[in-house]
Amino acid sequence: MYLVVGLGNPDKIYQNTPHNLGFMCADMFAQKLGVKFSKNECKALTAHARVDGQKVIVAKPLTYMNLSGEAVSALCRKYKVEKGRLVVVYDDIDIPMGKLRIRAQGSAGTHNGMKNILLHLGTEDFARVRVGIGKETPLSRIDYVLSQLSPADHDLLDIAIENASDALCDFVKGASPDDLMQKYNSK
Repeated sequence: MYLVVGLGNPDKIYQNTPHNLGFMCADMFAQKLGVKFSKNECKALTAHARVDGQKVIVAKPLTYMNLSGEAVSALCRKYKVEKGRLVVVYDDIDIPMGKLRIRAQGSAGTHNGMKNILLHLGTEDFARVRVGIGKETPLSRIDYVLSQLSPADHDLLDIAIENASDALCDFVKGASPDDLMQKYNSK
């Protein structure tokens, strides 16, 4: 069983913001699997699929970004997610706009949603797909990540979302984080 979690904020006003890239990637991934988000469980909206005989749960926490760990830890407990079967996809302001960085494990960096997940899980030992949103801006970090994306941003990010959802597909088909890093980190 695999658990794929996209991070974001549930209110409509956040739908087109850099901080909701995790949700956008989860939506594209679910679309590629042919499933819809139809279940509200463990403080998350979930979609359930089967890939190569394996159950796959795609989740979008409804707890707001900074409390994402509540939903992720509850889903991990409920479904007894095994080590190496969790991947979290989210925005990263420290990576250039539209670039992907996949890692097998690591710290939360400056991302508060990831900090909360690490706190609740008590480990850094799970895969993550980070989508870059970094660029020069006069806005504070908080104002920027909650601002509306421009059409020019979408040009870069639509490609990144496609690549991230492809990486997630490869992950649930058994590709290792190392393989994904080699294939996608240069994109």
